[in-house]
Amino acid sequence: MGYVEVRRVSVDRLVEQPSGRGLVAIPLALIVVITVVDLHSPTSVHLGPLLVIAPALTASLAGPRLTAVVGVLAVAAQVFIAVFHGGLTTANHVAQIIALTVLSALVVFVCHVRERRARELSRARSVAETAQRVLLRPPPRRIGPLRVAWLYLAAEDETQIGGDLFAVARVAQSSTRVIIGDVRGKGLASIGEASVVLGSFREGAHRYATLPELTAALEVSVCRDLEDVADTEHDPGEHFITALVLDIPDEGPDAWMITCGHPPPLLLRNREVTVLHPRHPLPPLGMCELPAASHRPDQFTFETGDILLLYTDGVIEARSPSGVFYPLLERVASFPVSSPDALMRHIHDDLLAHVGDHPGDDAALLIIERTASHHPHRPHFATRSVDGHHRLHPAGSPPPAER
Repeated sequence: MGYVEVRRVSVDRLVEQPSGRGLVAIPLALIVVITVVDLHSPTSVHLGPLLVIAPALTASLAGPRLTAVVGVLAVAAQVFIAVFHGGLTTANHVAQIIALTVLSALVVFVCHVRERRARELSRARSVAETAQRVLLRPPPRRIGPLRVAWLYLAAEDETQIGGDLFAVARVAQSSTRVIIGDVRGKGLASIGEASVVLGSFREGAHRYATLPELTAALEVSVCRDLEDVADTEHDPGEHFITALVLDIPDEGPDAWMITCGHPPPLLLRNREVTVLHPRHPLPPLGMCELPAASHRPDQFTFETGDILLLYTDGVIEARSPSGVFYPLLERVASFPVSSPDALMRHIHDDLLAHVGDHPGDDAALLIIERTASHHPHRPHFATRSVDGHHRLHPAGSPPPAER
C-alpha cells in the first residue's frame, strides 16, 4: 500500500449504485395482492388506489423504463378490477384509472429526471476527481532510498483534496525534495491557492540548487499569484499558506528543512520520537515580508532506518466529541511500527476513532523512511512514555542530541 486515501460517500453517490432488480418483485407482488384482495372485497370497498404504491416503490429500486413497465401493469390491474368489480364505465372506476395513469406518469418523469441528474453528477465528479489527482499527484511508494506513505482526509464531501497539500520531487543532484503545506481555510475554496504552491514547487525543485533559493521562489510565486486565485469574495480575510520544505540527499545522514509557519515534523529513531523544532523559522508563505537572504535552512540528521512524520494542523487540531485535541506525539510513540504503511494505518484508524466520525478540517500526513540502498530494513518502535513536552525516549536513557 503506497498510500491511504479516505473519502466520504454522499447520498448522490449512493443513487448511482446499481440497484438490485430482484427487489422489483416486491411491487409486482403488491399489484397481485391488491388486485386479488380488491376483487374479493365488497363493492363498497375500493383498494385500487393503493396500486400507485407499486410504481412509486419501483422508482426507488430501478430506472424509469422499469418504473414505466410497473406503472402500466398497475393501470392494467386497475382496469381488470373495474371490469370484474362494478363495471369499467362507472364514474368511480374511470376516475381511479385516470388518477393512477397520471400519477404513474409523474413518477416515471421524476425517476427520469433523477437518473439524468445522477449521470450529470457522475460525469462532473469524474472530471473533478481527475483534476484533483492531477493537482495532488500521489507520491511514489519508493523514491531513491526513501519509502513513502501518505494520507489525505478532505473536509468536504465529494472531494479528494482541499486546502492541505504535499508533493515529492526527485532532483538531479541525487536528492529528494519534499513539501507539505496548509492553506488558510479548507475545502474546495482553497484548492486554487494550493495549486499555486504545488505548481511553483514542482518547477522550482528542479531549477534551484539550494533550499533557500527554492523557498524564496515559492514566496515570490505566492505573493504574485495568490490574489488571483484566492476566494476573496467569500473569505475576504488574510490569505497565506504554511509550509515545510525539505531537502534529503541520497548519500550521507544530513538533511535540511525550512519551516514557514508549519507544525514541526516528528523524527522516529530507535524507539525515540523527537520533535524537530526549527531554529530559523519563517512566517507563512504569502506574508511577503522577508527578503530571500533571510531564508536559512535547519540541518538535522536523517539516518538509515529513521522515519520522518510530516503532518498538517488538521491532524493535531482534530477534536474528540468532548473537545480534546488529537495527541499525535504521544500516540505515535505508542504504536508498534514496522514500516511507513503500518504507521500510517495505526494513525489513520486511531485518528478516526478519536474524532468519532471525520475530521472537521482538511488533514494530511506524509511518512518518509530512509532505507539502505540495497538492503532496506524495518525498524521497530516500542511503546514509550512521555518525557517532557517535546521528546519521547526510553526511561533512564539520555536525551538525543539537538539536531
